Amino acid sequence: MKIGDLALNNPLILAPMAGITQLPFRRLAKEAGCALVVTEMVSANGLVHGSKKTSEFLISHPCERPLSAQIFGADPDVMKEAAQIVESVGADLLDINLGCSVRKIIRQGSGAALMREPDRLEAVLKAIRSAVDLPLTVKMRTGWEPSGQQAVKAARIAEYCGVDAVAIHPRTAVQGFSGKADWSLIARLKESVAIPVIGNGDIQQPEDVLKMQQETGCDGVMIGRASIGNPWIFAQALDLIQSRPYRRPGPSERLNATLRYIDYSVNHFGEDRAVRIMRSRLCWFTKGLPHSSRFRAAIVRLKTGHDMMDAVRAYFQGEIRNADIGNHGSRDWKSIRRSETD
Repeated sequence: MKIGDLALNNPLILAPMAGITQLPFRRLAKEAGCALVVTEMVSANGLVHGSKKTSEFLISHPCERPLSAQIFGADPDVMKEAAQIVESVGADLLDINLGCSVRKIIRQGSGAALMREPDRLEAVLKAIRSAVDLPLTVKMRTGWEPSGQQAVKAARIAEYCGVDAVAIHPRTAVQGFSGKADWSLIARLKESVAIPVIGNGDIQQPEDVLKMQQETGCDGVMIGRASIGNPWIFAQALDLIQSRPYRRPGPSERLNATLRYIDYSVNHFGEDRAVRIMRSRLCWFTKGLPHSSRFRAAIVRLKTGHDMMDAVRAYFQGEIRNADIGNHGSRDWKSIRRSETD
C-alpha cells in the first residue's frame, strides 16, 4: 500500500486514540507488525503557540517509523503553520482530524465540524497542501447525518486539494461508538475517489480485517479499540492476510509485552508520571484473565516501575493467585510469593 510516496509494508494502521496512542503504546503496535502508527490528535493552536505540553505529543522513537502525526484545527493559516512544524520535527505523514465530535472541539469549528463547512474544509486542506511535502491524509466520520453524502463530498474535496488518502469510520458524529459501523460507506468512498481509502470501525478480531477488505475493497484497515491491551491483533491479522493461521499470545508473550510497556512508559514519561498512568493501563493486558481483579487491586497501590514489573511477573507466573494482595499493598512481592509456599 502507498500513501503518496510513502510505501507501507502491509495495510494495517493503528488508529489515533486520544490518551492512548502515546509513544509507548505505538511502540508495542509497531513491534506487533502494524505498518503505520498515528499519534493521538494534536492541537494546531497549541503547536503554533509553542505549548510544551502539546509539542510533547510529537516526540517519537526511531523504531516506530513510519509515523503519522494527526492535527486538528479550523483556521487555514494556523493549520498551515502547524503542518510545517509537524514536518520540521520529522514525521513521515500528516493526518487531519475530521472526525472528533467532542463538544469542545466542535465549538472551535474543528474535527467533525469541518464536514459541515465544505468551503472552510477546502481552504484548510489547500493551505496545508501548499505548505508541506509530506504525504497527507484525512480521517473522517460519516458526517452529521446517516446518508453518507457529507463523507463523499469531504473525500472528493480532499482528493481535489491533493490529499493522498482518506480514512473513514462510518459512524455519524453523534453516534460515538454506539450502533454499528456502516461498512457499505467505505465501499462507496472507494468508488467515489481514486486515492486510497482506509477503513475503520468495528474491527474486533483479526478475521474482521479480511472481512472488511473483502466487503469494501478498502486499501488499508485501521484498528483502534481492539488493539488496546491486545497489540497482537496486528500480527494475527497479518498472518491471515498472508494466508497463514494465527495463534494467540501465551503467558510469556503477554508478560514480555507488558514489561516492555512499563519500561517504555518510564523512559518516556518519567517514573512518577508513568506509574500513575500504568495503574490503569496495565489492567488492559489482564482483562478477562483469571484473577485479574486481584491484580488490579494490587497495582493501584504500587509506587515504582520496579514494583509494577515485579507485580506483572508474579501475576503472569501465576504466583499471586492465592495471595491476600488486598492486604499487602505495596509490600515486597517476594514476601508475597514466600507466603504462598509457607
